[in-house]
Amino acid sequence: MYPLLRVTSLTKQYGDVFSLQFCWQNIVVLNGFEVMKEVLINQSEDIADRPRFPVYEAIGFSENSKGVVLAHYGRGWKEQRRFSLSTLRNFGMGKKSLEEKVIEEAGYLCSALQSEQGRPFNPHLIVNNAVSNLICSIVFGNRFEYDDDKFHRLLHLFEEAMKAESGLFVQVVNAVPLLCHVPGLPQMLFKPHMRMLENLQETISEHQRTWDPNCTRDLIDAFLLEMEKVKEDKDSSFNKKNLLYTPFDLFTAGTETSTTTLRWALLFMLRYPDVQSKVQEEIDRVIGRDRKPTMGDMLKMPYTNAVIHETQRYGDIVPLAFPHMTYRDTEINGYFIPKGITVLTNLSSVLKDETVWEKPHQFYPEHFLDADGKFVKREAFMVFSAGRRVCPGEQLVRMQLFLFFTSLLQRFTLQIPNDQPRPREDPLYAVTMSPHPYEFCANIR
Repeated sequence: MYPLLRVTSLTKQYGDVFSLQFCWQNIVVLNGFEVMKEVLINQSEDIADRPRFPVYEAIGFSENSKGVVLAHYGRGWKEQRRFSLSTLRNFGMGKKSLEEKVIEEAGYLCSALQSEQGRPFNPHLIVNNAVSNLICSIVFGNRFEYDDDKFHRLLHLFEEAMKAESGLFVQVVNAVPLLCHVPGLPQMLFKPHMRMLENLQETISEHQRTWDPNCTRDLIDAFLLEMEKVKEDKDSSFNKKNLLYTPFDLFTAGTETSTTTLRWALLFMLRYPDVQSKVQEEIDRVIGRDRKPTMGDMLKMPYTNAVIHETQRYGDIVPLAFPHMTYRDTEINGYFIPKGITVLTNLSSVLKDETVWEKPHQFYPEHFLDADGKFVKREAFMVFSAGRRVCPGEQLVRMQLFLFFTSLLQRFTLQIPNDQPRPREDPLYAVTMSPHPYEFCANIR
């Protein structure tokens, strides 16, 4: 049974805070908005650590070289997170701004859809191309054409890596560290990851050969500059391994979540054509048919903004988030939790909390609108988690979703092919919750 379904059934039996045992590992599971708000926001540092992942360590991750996602709470994590946030925020260094890059990629995405000439097609690859290209431009300094063979190989490896991580055997190996000492087993399980890291290392080596400290082209160059600044500090996390793992983290995390969210958004427009029509009416009124959307339009488009937020809430992309670990002894909902215990934050239980949302198990954009049709922020909207470990790419994701979504619906009306049924709304369970494969026709408006 997929972990989320099992956790949901246990919550009904044992309440919002309960413990369970997976092999020899004790795990505490947190559920519901009130508990999550208290822990992630008010006691954020208490669960800011990460548990060990022996299978990752077996393929090269080490104590002071775990990138951003896997790093233990401490100096190394703080350095890498601060670097990632500042680089994402300041990216450009005299070149195009990040928003301009997203707008430009949205144009390529629309051209790719237009080339299908209204024929039925599965949007997964094209959407993945657009999202990945944006991350590539930040991390590697360049984008790829959608038919580029090297780009396709990279995305194929990424898909295989996601499948590998969702396998039960990987979870068992993590829970039974002795298995990591079986010769070649971790490398076999994570073969796609190893090949992705090899490809990334080639790109890094090329950057090192052509690096100019006075010209920062991308995130890799920015990291090289930080390494130069702290080269006398042996304890710094700006080292050769993190030069590999931090870009790897940003590429994988940034690609999967945004791609899956956009696929859900397009699916919901097919299933709810009345919602699609309302979004297009708002686009026509605020932006028109000719001008390209910008982030400045978002505040004037409450309904479109509500639809995007509801897609994230109802799509529920990362229901269990990434495991936390208690950084120190703490108390949660009256229960004593010692230091070093793995904690699962069931974000799905917040996004579908029946005490918070009017229609938690339906696609209902009005969750984010008041009686006057104005956009309303909801405290329980925790799709990016919260607290110390909140997603560092939140602003980039918001920008991608708004500009890609509005650009597509400005130019196209999405329709279910005549010979096909309405797309399924139930998810495929893996590392993320994604839609079942579907096709649509993108007809020029």
